[in-house]
Amino acid sequence: MSDHTHTPSCCASKKKSGFQLDIILHGCLLIIAVSFAANFALQGHVPYLHHFTHTIAELIGQMWWGVLIGMIFVGIMSKIPRDYFNAVLGRGDSFGGILRAAAAGLMFDLCSHGILMIGAKLYERGASLAQVMTFLIASPWNSFSLTLILFSLIGIKWTLVFIIGSAIVAVITGLLINAMTRSGALPPNPNAAPLNKDFDLTSQAKADLSKVVWNAALLKDIINGGKHEAQMLLRWLLLGMVMAATIRTFIPTESFADWFGPTMGGLGLTMLATTIIEVCSEGSSPIAAELVNRASAPGNGFAFLMAGAATDYTEILVLRDTTKSWKMALAMPLVSVPQILLLGYLMNVFG
Repeated sequence: MSDHTHTPSCCASKKKSGFQLDIILHGCLLIIAVSFAANFALQGHVPYLHHFTHTIAELIGQMWWGVLIGMIFVGIMSKIPRDYFNAVLGRGDSFGGILRAAAAGLMFDLCSHGILMIGAKLYERGASLAQVMTFLIASPWNSFSLTLILFSLIGIKWTLVFIIGSAIVAVITGLLINAMTRSGALPPNPNAAPLNKDFDLTSQAKADLSKVVWNAALLKDIINGGKHEAQMLLRWLLLGMVMAATIRTFIPTESFADWFGPTMGGLGLTMLATTIIEVCSEGSSPIAAELVNRASAPGNGFAFLMAGAATDYTEILVLRDTTKSWKMALAMPLVSVPQILLLGYLMNVFG
């Protein structure tokens, strides 16, 4: 399947031949490479340097598979015509469209960094900003595999409460973003296209799939498309890794547990920690469980999981690159964080 729809110039990817220096991407790669080389040469005898490189290696181990699968998904999505996304997600400015985006996010089994590429591609394919934000907020830690992990870590009750709470935040955020778009406070997605009412998803999918030639050339094309789309994410992901490793080197994550009680101060520190510490969805679940079980602060655990998606600087920077607007990128934390704080406070009080 291929897509012959026109992509607006504001969102078009500019392909340039030859090597192009990217200060963020190549600068972070240089920092990481030099750090590993220095740590190897010094045989790990410098504690801070050893901890920095160990954290980088740990983050890569947590994230690589999600980024890889995300690249493959994005490569496949680049081959799917826009009408399919419109048919699945529905109208971007409707309540039904928001619910569909939330349901897709809740069911998608992919880590937070892999899901970013999917969200960016959905926006390019015409999903509204409200749907993309709903999808991103609902998705990262609600995958099937991580839900099972949370069942074992914090029990069925709190896992279900967290899932319901995340769905509420995602849907309300989507509705508020839609209202802001209708009022003109936020611009609409320039990639949006009207729904084709004559489009039958099932019959068209059967017809298109019958025309696909499954061969090595198609696989190579999908991988190359995913690699190209992933470049935007990787530059910010590497920056986040360097920042997170620096923070963890001088402020160990474990020390935060002593400050995370079921108080407004503890909730505030939780929000701060999850914002500045780059933790993938797999790594966030055990930390959230510690907050629920040891700190007796279920609301803090919920906030740690949720704010990691809503305030993550990698996510905000990718949204900025995708939408070309700081206003649109910052709208997600501004709208979602007050809801997360309120639900976290209620869970601490009544938990």
